[in-house]
Amino acid sequence: MTALPLTLAVLASLVALVWFSRHMMIWRERRTGVTLTDDSAGPPEPAPKISVLVAAKDEAACIETCVRTMLDQDYPNFEMVVCNDRSTDATAEIVQRIAEEDPRLRLVNVTNLPAGWCGKNNAMQTGIATTGGEWICMIDADCRQLSRRTLSVAMQYASDSSADLLSVLPRLEMKSWWENVVQPVCSGVMMIWFRPDKVNDPKAPNAYANGAFILIRRSTYHAIGTHEAVKDRLNEDMHMARLVKEGGMKLRVIRGDDLYLVRMYTTFKQIIRGWSRIFYGTFGTLKRLVISLALMSVMGLLPYVSAGVGLAGWFAGAGPAWAWRTLAIAGMAAAAMQLSVIYRFYRLIIARPGLFWTYPIGCAVAICALVLSLTKLGGAKVVWKSTGYNQAR
Repeated sequence: MTALPLTLAVLASLVALVWFSRHMMIWRERRTGVTLTDDSAGPPEPAPKISVLVAAKDEAACIETCVRTMLDQDYPNFEMVVCNDRSTDATAEIVQRIAEEDPRLRLVNVTNLPAGWCGKNNAMQTGIATTGGEWICMIDADCRQLSRRTLSVAMQYASDSSADLLSVLPRLEMKSWWENVVQPVCSGVMMIWFRPDKVNDPKAPNAYANGAFILIRRSTYHAIGTHEAVKDRLNEDMHMARLVKEGGMKLRVIRGDDLYLVRMYTTFKQIIRGWSRIFYGTFGTLKRLVISLALMSVMGLLPYVSAGVGLAGWFAGAGPAWAWRTLAIAGMAAAAMQLSVIYRFYRLIIARPGLFWTYPIGCAVAICALVLSLTKLGGAKVVWKSTGYNQAR
């Protein structure tokens, strides 16, 4: 009975070392990472024209806040288009009412979805075709600008960094218990796979963008084939970022903690379905989904399994006692290292650090979302915004 506890103890010790390395990653990010803030420089002189696009399907609950906080930006040269994608609620009426107050805003109604297209991609393509800005800024309908300077500081940073596509990461608005428990864990999965320092390195293949805020040169947008090139992808932001990098153009991702908020999902069901869609659209292959599932299970849950098995064997009098004791200590050490990292990570992303202890719960839910993603590989339809899409690969 020595082999089992010692094998698990070695694995738990390795997991503890990996979590320690993530302490170092957080330390480096705090020391050298760049974050756009309200008092960052901008806008550039002269300020190029920006066309701001929002695709909205049944977004009556949030579209007015999204539009008004964007129209309140201090950027001196921009237009805004809301692409109403077949909404059945009051989305169009709300936008039209605001457009009558502000000539910078226009409503474009999309009534049909062409075969082979995802709704958002078709709406964005339709709306962009009506604009003339040198830069295109794509945001989500559930975005709420906290700062009047989001466009100004983002455009200045894009200019200073010579970016062709800049994605400013959002601050997540999390109100319910499950939002606070699960959203930071799933966001952490994305940050591990797509570390900003790797994404921003032109020599690394890593490509990532968050569709909540993408600022792209119009020339770059056409160079990658517009939304036509990603027309059937639910995670079009990730695929556009990949095309930019593969085309030898400059991709930049940066945190913007106090610039804007996004509330992604509000219920447990929405969280599971939403993140399974994101994981499937982002990873998309059996290999990457299985690797993600294995890593989440080992890194997230193995410390607690090891500690529990070790304590059970030790108290039950299984021999040799030192082996089970070693396993229990290794598991508890790995768990302690994990939770200390999570506390610092939650502070970094402005989540609730006091909920660091819920990480194993959030991890278990993320694993469920990954398992659900695996079921889509056989060609099951993905339903999003009341439209079903066949995402078989």
